[in-house]
Amino acid sequence: MSYLPSVQNLKELRDAFSDDFFKGFAMYPTYQLLEGSPQMRLELKEDDKNFFVKAEIPGVKKEDIKVSVDGSRVSLSVEVKKEREEKEDAQVIRSERYYGSLARSFSLAENVDSSAASAKYENGILNLTLPKKPNGSNHLLKIA
Repeated sequence: MSYLPSVQNLKELRDAFSDDFFKGFAMYPTYQLLEGSPQMRLELKEDDKNFFVKAEIPGVKKEDIKVSVDGSRVSLSVEVKKEREEKEDAQVIRSERYYGSLARSFSLAENVDSSAASAKYENGILNLTLPKKPNGSNHLLKIA
């Protein structure tokens, strides 16, 4: 009889304590409790020549997104402004506002040629194409 947990049990435990588990708790940021709260989910792929990043950032303007590449380090930041007001007849029943920022940073296996990198934001999806380069340099990307 083994007292060690199985790999399958560990995977189930990890999945049970994902970000969504804490959604209703006080330790979770207040803005996350608002309907349509801002989130940034990432997907990273690569081929021989490029890294491809897909970031889901719905409900923000492209002017409020900043992408920075420094060698192999990629940083995404977003200024978020949300306002919601409910009226009944002429009276305001509820009014909610959130102003803040979201940020994600990660390191890639290789440096990025930031001068050849590109970013495009459309329909809530930010797509980055980051060409691989042995000695990348720091560069702020313009989002199309």
